Amino acid sequence: MPAISVSEDVKRELLRFASELQTKFERRVDFDEAIKFLLRGRKGKNPRLLMEACTPGNAEEVLKELYEERRKDEERYSRYFGA
Repeated sequence: MPAISVSEDVKRELLRFASELQTKFERRVDFDEAIKFLLRGRKGKNPRLLMEACTPGNAEEVLKELYEERRKDEERYSRYFGA
């Protein structure tokens, strides 16, 4: 497996993030898995949708969709991490 170099600050943050994932999923998470999780999380983000969500008058609809998408995320994470 190839090695990569990161600063001590980045290493500490990655360790903190991996420990948060371990707490959330109640199993061991290594740096490789934490990095994969972060990389997968950045896919599919669309700034235009954020701007649409911030328009006045549709707060209830946006909140409902936010909760629904969060529920789907939790289901995907549970399937992926077996939690």
